[in-house]
Amino acid sequence: MIFYEPGRRDRSVLPHNPFKSLVAPRPIGWISTMDSAGRVNLAPYSFFNAVAEGPEMLAFSSTGAKDSATFAGELLEFVWNLVTWELREQMNETSARLPRGANEFSRAGLEMAPSRLVAPPRVAASPCSMECKVVHQLELRDLDGRAFDTHLVIGQVVGVHLDEGARSGSGIDTAGLRPIARCGGPADYTVVERIFRMTRPTR
Repeated sequence: MIFYEPGRRDRSVLPHNPFKSLVAPRPIGWISTMDSAGRVNLAPYSFFNAVAEGPEMLAFSSTGAKDSATFAGELLEFVWNLVTWELREQMNETSARLPRGANEFSRAGLEMAPSRLVAPPRVAASPCSMECKVVHQLELRDLDGRAFDTHLVIGQVVGVHLDEGARSGSGIDTAGLRPIARCGGPADYTVVERIFRMTRPTR
């Protein structure tokens, strides 16, 4: 068994930080936002997940005060768009570093669709988008109380757009949607194509 403290690992044994490879797969936070001037942003985040269900909440964190976190802080709104296998290349295009305010929808050739309850648009081609209103924003701090320029945004889901084809009986055909997720390294992904079930013990 290998043991190490983060930042003090033996680089002859683990030359690359395995953190992202071990906390995997991680859902992709494909976040669309708008600033107070009406400029639109679309970017994927690997530090993203659902964090509550009563009410439903989603969270993403940004290393640096990038457009998504900044714009979400201005209007207090964002939209999460599900990334599927079919949308993988377009998602990757939106990860490019562009000048502040540049429109990633245009770069990736994606159509914007209007949201119902928030101002930021959603990705028209995504089979699921969730409109969110920001309920918490904070800059993360380490054990010594030092900020390290990582910004956490938590939003409450106020509206859901769902493609009819995603339904399967009374539930959702997750494998049929083929969502992709982040794994380790700067370019490693996986795709959900198979589901298995385990029943929770009752006692």
